[in-house]
Amino acid sequence: MTAFAGLERGSQGPAQPPPDSGKTRGRWTPYFLLLPGMAWLAVFFIVPVVFLVSMSLQTGNIVDGYELTWNFGTYGDAITQYWDQFVRSFIYALIATVAALLIAYPLAYAIAFKAGRFKNLLLVMVIAPFFTSFLIRTLAWQVILQSDGIVVGIMEKLHIISLLQWLQLLPTDQVIFSPFAVITGLTYNFLPFMTLPLYASLERLDPRLLEAGGDLYARPFTSFRKITLPLSMPGVVAGTLLTFIPAAGDYINSHLLGNTSTTMIGQVIDGQFLRVLDYPTASALSVTLMATIVILVAVYVWRAGTEELV
Repeated sequence: MTAFAGLERGSQGPAQPPPDSGKTRGRWTPYFLLLPGMAWLAVFFIVPVVFLVSMSLQTGNIVDGYELTWNFGTYGDAITQYWDQFVRSFIYALIATVAALLIAYPLAYAIAFKAGRFKNLLLVMVIAPFFTSFLIRTLAWQVILQSDGIVVGIMEKLHIISLLQWLQLLPTDQVIFSPFAVITGLTYNFLPFMTLPLYASLERLDPRLLEAGGDLYARPFTSFRKITLPLSMPGVVAGTLLTFIPAAGDYINSHLLGNTSTTMIGQVIDGQFLRVLDYPTASALSVTLMATIVILVAVYVWRAGTEELV
């Protein structure tokens, strides 16, 4: 009997692990997969932000060194001194974002629904500017917007110059080195960031929904307002964020296409860091800009609905 009992126990095979051990390993797997990304964020985002905040609270100079004195007064002085540049930056970024949306939506719609076999070619043309330096693309607008150029001549014949002057975007008859030139550069440089999310959102739209709207005798504009636009809102939200955030902190366009009255906060921060060498003020401006953008984005996403980003 003992031998048979041993054979019976042996036939059951090796001991099985507890049933919960596999679930435990599976529960921790996502966290292990997140480790590389979290480490990257910690080294290249969290640490620099902490250093930036620390520098904004220090006093001293580059010769004698800096000391952490928790001087919060730097923030008040910086905001008071450069309040106009802050407001101007957000106004320019908002106008450029709206302009990019008005240009990119018809473009993305045409690529998604009307391009046919040329869809891939048009997508390559959208991202083609990325193959050229941001600086070179901006410098090209100095040539395009020259007073004796073709573009300005057409604008004069169509009375666009007068309209821009009425909108306070063109103080003089000179288009280059004006608020309009800065906004034009921002719109052009960040247009692909608006177009690609819109295309991705529109391309996923089921065309049978539009056909159903037509079967219910909906006019094209009604179908667009009731079907296409609501379903493309994830692309609108993502595109506006990807355009507004870098445009608000940009300093290249205001430096190359603007003048002293079109200075944006990014240009001020650049000057404080690299020319004036006032690191606490530059850090305070940077932290204030980041915090303001985070608050605006949080309110925007909350109002738009977080599910729109899915």
